Amino acid sequence: MSEPQTDVSRPSALPTATLLHRTIPQAIIDQNSDEYLDNIEEEWNKKVDLEVETLVDGMVDLVGLASISDKDKFRIAQESFQAQARAESMVRAANTLISITHSMKLLLLLSDEAQIAHRRDAELKVVQEEKAKAKEQVAVLLDELLRGAANQSRS
Repeated sequence: MSEPQTDVSRPSALPTATLLHRTIPQAIIDQNSDEYLDNIEEEWNKKVDLEVETLVDGMVDLVGLASISDKDKFRIAQESFQAQARAESMVRAANTLISITHSMKLLLLLSDEAQIAHRRDAELKVVQEEKAKAKEQVAVLLDELLRGAANQSRS
């Protein structure tokens, strides 16, 4: 029997098509897990910084446009358009920040709890070591202070 014929298009890739074909650089493949995660964290930080900068610049521009002075109708219309455009870019930046926040919440919820616990324990160990060193330094300084006070009282 022959295959039924329909007029539905059947998408197929041509042998020379490179659509959605990504080549991953060797440097990314050679990275270890910590370097990879650090790079991703840096990318997230850059995105957040860029959007916050957009919000700050937009607010500065809006305050600058809100100056009260003698203006003709053309200047008022021009500033109104500029304010609307700046406000729209600020709304986009705020929506992007909300999206980033949502993504980060999902990453936290779906992340590996064992790794989070391991990082927390490692950080706790570092803090405890720093605390012990600080106590030792305080003890040494206190001993020096008390010896100096004792020597002064003898004189």
